[in-house]
Amino acid sequence: MAARKVIITCAVTGSVHTPSMSPYLPVTPDQIAADAIAAAEAGASILHLHARDPRDGRPTADPDVYMQFLPRIKQATDAVINITTGGSSLMTLDQRLAAPLRAEPEMCSLNMGSMNFALFPMLDKPREWQHEWEPKLLEATRDTIFKNTFADMEGVLERLGKGCGTRFEFECYDVGHLYSLAHFRDRGLVSGPLFIQFVLGILGGIGADPDNLVHMKRIADKLFGDSYQFSVLAAGRQQMPLISIAAAMGGNVRVGLEDSLYDGRQLAKSNADQVRRISGILDGLSLEVATPTEARNMLALKGGDRVAF
Repeated sequence: MAARKVIITCAVTGSVHTPSMSPYLPVTPDQIAADAIAAAEAGASILHLHARDPRDGRPTADPDVYMQFLPRIKQATDAVINITTGGSSLMTLDQRLAAPLRAEPEMCSLNMGSMNFALFPMLDKPREWQHEWEPKLLEATRDTIFKNTFADMEGVLERLGKGCGTRFEFECYDVGHLYSLAHFRDRGLVSGPLFIQFVLGILGGIGADPDNLVHMKRIADKLFGDSYQFSVLAAGRQQMPLISIAAAMGGNVRVGLEDSLYDGRQLAKSNADQVRRISGILDGLSLEVATPTEARNMLALKGGDRVAF
C-alpha cells in the first residue's frame, strides 16, 4: 500500500515575530527569497509569504517589495507560492489585497472571521528592542480587532478567487470559522477540495492542545465530509507536537518562522531547519512528503504558469 502524501507548508516570515526576537528571521527581500528557496529544497511544497520593509523589518503590504522576491522564488523552485491576505491586523483590507491582486498567485490565505489577535503578551519577556516600532506594534494588538467581516471575505472570494483563479488556504482560528466556511460553501462561493488550516494557539482563537485539534477535525468532518484537506499550524512551542499529531490523524502540516522561532530547544537558524525536522517525523510515521506537483493535484490549483510574476 502506497504511503500517504503529506503537504508541508512553510510560512517563511509572517508579521507576528519581530527582528529583535531572532537574528535568523528573514526580513529583506534577499533573505526572504533565500530562506524560501532553501525551505523548498528541504521539502516544503507550499511557501506562505509575507513581506517586510527592508529598512527596519516591519510588516509591509507594498506590492513592489513582494515583487523583489516573488519572481526569484518562482525561478528557483517549483513550490506553490501562497501569498497572505492577512498581512497584519493593523492593515486595511485594501492594503492586504494589493500584492495578491497584482501577483494573481495560485494560492492565498484567507482568515475566516474577525477576531482578537493578541500579540501583546510577547512584551512580557524582557529584551532589547532594535526598533522603536516593535513594542508599539505588539502593544497595539491589545486594542485592535483583526477585521474579516462577511463582506470582506465575500470581496476576497470574488476579486481573487473568481477574478484571478486563486484558491485559498482557509485559516480557521476557532470552531465558528468552520461554520462560516460552510456558509460560503452552501452559497456556492467556494468549492472543494477545500484546504483548511486549523490555527491553534493565538490569543483570541482556540488554544493549542490535542483536544481542541480533535474537536476542530470532528466538526470539519461533519461539515465538509471528504471534500476537504486539513492542515495544522500551532503557535510557538506547540508547533511540532501538534503538527505531528495532525499528520498521524491524516492531515497536512505547516512549519516556518512565522509560527515558531525554534527548532527543538534552539532558535531555528532557517526555515529549512523546521522543514527538515518535520520531514524526519513524517518519515518516522511512514508518511511521504508531497511534491509541489502532487500538492497542486491534491488542491486543484491552476499551476505556476498562470500567475502574474
